Formats: sequence, structure tokens, C-alpha cells
Amino acid sequence: MTEITLTVNGVEKTLDIEPRRLLADVLRQEFGCFGVHIGCAHGGCGCCTVRVEGAPRLACLSFAVQCDGQSLATVEGLAEDGRLHPLQQAFIDEHGLQCGFCTPGYIMALIDFVETADDPSDTEIRRAMAGNLCRCTGYQTIVSAVRAAIARRTATGPGDHG
Repeated sequence: MTEITLTVNGVEKTLDIEPRRLLADVLRQEFGCFGVHIGCAHGGCGCCTVRVEGAPRLACLSFAVQCDGQSLATVEGLAEDGRLHPLQQAFIDEHGLQCGFCTPGYIMALIDFVETADDPSDTEIRRAMAGNLCRCTGYQTIVSAVRAAIARRTATGPGDHG
């Protein structure tokens, strides 16, 4: 067993875990972050995308011990003051999901793009979401959700979730 400390969505925990435990499993089982989905278990679908020290990471390909002492964010930690992140709200408003299994991974992978892109083309949006797969949609509603979130950000200003 190895002792590690993780800060997930602002909550710090010290855990004794087996070094072989996957980050996805630790996030789900020890932190209750059930938005971290394991779709393919080999890094091809993006359903397990989380943010480690602000950068996207596939939790199914990472051991939890690799993140010792680091700050992590999952889709559960995006809401502020009870309001969804604009990208979360845009997925709802634009019907960017069907079953919802891939949605948390898309959202975590696209946060930086949504917060920095200005008037991207559909091709640029599709490139930004290329590491994620959805088996239910034709992707156009996801592109629409990304576009809506960017429009909302540029209308309200950076960092404003209103």
C-alpha cells in the first residue's frame, strides 16, 4: 500500500491505496465522482477525461499514485454557487447529449477551448473534440453546444458563469 494525497474538486484526502489502482477507479470509489466514466479502458474514447493541475488527463490510463499531491477537477466540481458551468448548460440547451455517458469527458476535455477560443469554425471545434467519442449523436449538437458556450462567454466576459 502507498499513501497518497489528492485534492479533488477542492476536497483533500489522504488515502492508502495499491500502486496499481487506476485514477478513474479512485475518483469513483474514494471520492464519489461518478461522472468519471470508463468507456473503453484504453484511452480511445475520452469518457474518463479529468483535469490534473488544470490539464486534461485520461483517468483510465493514469495510476492514482502518479497524481500524489496534485489538484484534480472532475465534472462534479465545475458548478459555481449552484450554477452549471456555461459548457454544461450549453450541452443541456443545445441537446449535446443523448445517453450522457460521454458528456462529462467532453466537457472536461473542452473547457480550455471554450474559455479561450473566439469564433472558431466547425472544423476547429471538431478538432478540439477529436479525442472523445460519442456513440449516440451525430456530433453536430455537441459542436452547437461548444459554439453556444463560447458565445455565452464572449457575451458575458471571461470567467463569468452568469
